[in-house]
Amino acid sequence: KQAQSRVKALARMEKLAPIHAESGIDIRIPEPDSMPDPLLVLDDVSTGYQQADGTTREVLKNVTLMVRGGGRIGILGVNGAGKSTLIKTLCEELPVLNGRRNASRGLEIGYFAQHQLDMLDAASTPLQHMLRIEPQTREVELRSYLGSFGFSGDTVNNLVGPMSGGEKARLALALIVRRKPNLLLLDEPSNHLDVETREALAAALAEFGGSMLLVSHDRHLLRTTVDSFWIVADGTVSEFDGDLEDYRQWLAERGSQQRAQERDNRAAQAGQQGTPAVDRRAQRRQEAETRQQRAAKRRPLEKNLSKVETEMERAAARMAELDVIIADADLYSDERRDERLRVLNEHGELTRRHGELEEEWLTLQEALETIDQEFA
Repeated sequence: KQAQSRVKALARMEKLAPIHAESGIDIRIPEPDSMPDPLLVLDDVSTGYQQADGTTREVLKNVTLMVRGGGRIGILGVNGAGKSTLIKTLCEELPVLNGRRNASRGLEIGYFAQHQLDMLDAASTPLQHMLRIEPQTREVELRSYLGSFGFSGDTVNNLVGPMSGGEKARLALALIVRRKPNLLLLDEPSNHLDVETREALAAALAEFGGSMLLVSHDRHLLRTTVDSFWIVADGTVSEFDGDLEDYRQWLAERGSQQRAQERDNRAAQAGQQGTPAVDRRAQRRQEAETRQQRAAKRRPLEKNLSKVETEMERAAARMAELDVIIADADLYSDERRDERLRVLNEHGELTRRHGELEEEWLTLQEALETIDQEFA
């Protein structure tokens, strides 16, 4: 099992190496001292939030899942489905309403979420934050560690208050992973980070030997750091048998199914007998207004989606043409050096752009599903 994990880690690093080599930030996540297996089990768990009136709103129910030692899992689902709720339940920031959360002895969680940036002491410096958790460690060692997160030289003595969101995120991550967690629970860790830091984070997570659950809209980060996926949908969580391309197809099919179900429901209601004519007219008028409101919300997203799909098809077609050229052994002769560099550079740029377009496509599809759920 360890050998398989290492093979996957090396494969992830191959995707990252060309970009990460140019990065000036070199994040290092300490390896965990122990790795129980399994680390954490949810057994028929229901969870949710306490509302202002004292009642509890159940968000997820009947969740039965296991986090294995060395498991690297990406969490998929549309906005509002409950991805953050799942992460908060795993780290006990939210209570289990029903069922059982079973944690192994030796479990050490490192939890990152955006709200933790506000919990940093604005009147302290990065170095002071580090000294609070490790007062016995030599300052030179802490400076070196902070340097790997981009705090070099005198920046370790800058106050946190005026820092950018990206700087605060880097500091929060540095504090979290310093404790050598064997399970990282990361909720949108790349928000606010610049491209260089995102690549450094991806490289560090790819090399990390512990377990990880990752919520992220950054598809590149997901591709290069996780080995499998869970999906949050319809008030529960289940293993997703596929990759991000399969998820893209799942979203499209799910949207079509929901719209077909709505048409069937309208037809069934129209065929019902015994409903007063006035009520039926009012009902049809309400349904028409709802359809118009939903269509108005969907229209600009669908327009953008069509543009993205067209550009994706063009990029994929050109990449296929370049693949044929790259496969030609004669391309690697000295006489065709300039052409080879041009073709490889174009292919690399198209690959990068296709990835960006796919990320945009997924974001638009998730937004469309959120709208459909709103008007369901």
